[in-house]
Amino acid sequence: MRLNLLSAVVGFFFAIGLGISGMTNPQKVISFLDILGSWDPSLMFVMVGAIVTHFLTYRLIKRRTLPIYSREWHVPKGNKITSSLIIGSVLFGAGWGLAGYCPGPAFVSLATLSTRPLVFVVSMIVGMLIFKILDERIHFKR
Repeated sequence: MRLNLLSAVVGFFFAIGLGISGMTNPQKVISFLDILGSWDPSLMFVMVGAIVTHFLTYRLIKRRTLPIYSREWHVPKGNKITSSLIIGSVLFGAGWGLAGYCPGPAFVSLATLSTRPLVFVVSMIVGMLIFKILDERIHFKR
């Protein structure tokens, strides 16, 4: 129960941060990605802030022998670049560039009750389901 409450509080503040920073505004994101047109570099500060925060806190957290709310660390062990990683990255980037949303800001934008984030989230979920079906049938190499 404590973990669920903590997760909800952290998620709430993360959503607020996404909204304040402009990450939920597709036009702002598209302007950031349009480096040859009307480029808006302001989201770079958001990304640099997130990277610096993660860089510092990750090192502090990893000094612990165990995480606070688990019996083991859940950190990816693989570092192999696979075809599914490359395809997934390309699809993620294309979706972000075309729609102006990535998953987190898209979910936060559902609160606006606008059609655009709803279409994005539904399409994203359908894409995940298609991948799951294909992955079970074809067994993509990881």
